[in-house]
Amino acid sequence: MMTNPVRKITQGQFSFLPELTDAEISLQIEYGLSRGYAWSIEYTDDPHPRNTYWEMFGMPMFDLKDAAGVLMELQNCRKTFPQHYIRLIAFDSTRGVESIAMSFMVNRPVSEPGFGLIRQEAGGRTIRYTVHGYAADRARRRARWEWQVMSVARFAPCT
Repeated sequence: MMTNPVRKITQGQFSFLPELTDAEISLQIEYGLSRGYAWSIEYTDDPHPRNTYWEMFGMPMFDLKDAAGVLMELQNCRKTFPQHYIRLIAFDSTRGVESIAMSFMVNRPVSEPGFGLIRQEAGGRTIRYTVHGYAADRARRRARWEWQVMSVARFAPCT
């Protein structure tokens, strides 16, 4: 049986380790740069396991040769999205490979919403399971609240 001893969302490399410090992140970036990888930064508020396409922060850094540039962009992303999941991705552009070589989270929200498992019974004794991210509920509630505020504002009497 698999257990999650760290009680946090685990995606990418180093997921079961304690959070990486900026010095440790810099060492990983240097390793990737020494292998010729291009770095990019992505963020999301819904890290569902099937949500593989996160929002990209800035442009991919193909021409960088120093980890300081990637760390500077990472700090800007952390300032802009402090309560989001942020990950670094190293892209190997070697002909024939052309895919992600490294990926790891470098920022998490203070409170991680987590996931629920929904069980459905179907015909023929079939049981289906769905993973449901609680972050989607939060976004849905926020959208409903904004719609209600806009509806009230639209119909409010002018004085």
